Amino acid sequence: MANHARVLFAGAGLIVIIAVLAMGCTSTTAPATPSTVATTAPAGSVSAVTIQNFAFSQATITVAAGTTVTWTNKDGTAHTVTSDSGDPVAFDSGSIAPGGTYQFTFTQTGVYPYHCTYHPHMTGTVTVQ
Repeated sequence: MANHARVLFAGAGLIVIIAVLAMGCTSTTAPATPSTVATTAPAGSVSAVTIQNFAFSQATITVAAGTTVTWTNKDGTAHTVTSDSGDPVAFDSGSIAPGGTYQFTFTQTGVYPYHCTYHPHMTGTVTVQ
């Protein structure tokens, strides 16, 4: 009977360990939604834009000159980050695969509207002060 009790105790311990580990693997983060609220990043910092649900989120950001902006593709399809014609400095990510990122450092002040060449309805703006 002692061996049977040890097996039950060990099994119960294993269940507790699995339950604790599983609790650390859950996520309560809500899905990203596009936003047009401007955020400001200080010079020399990194600002992030998420590509998700066929939209850029934050769609409009304001940064200081010298800031690097990172776009992360969280969609299941490729996207681009391509400056509109007439921007102070042109930039183009090329194809960003799902899970991929693109970075661009904005050194000149100005307004930089951009879009996804695959999905023209996807637009955003970086204002550099």
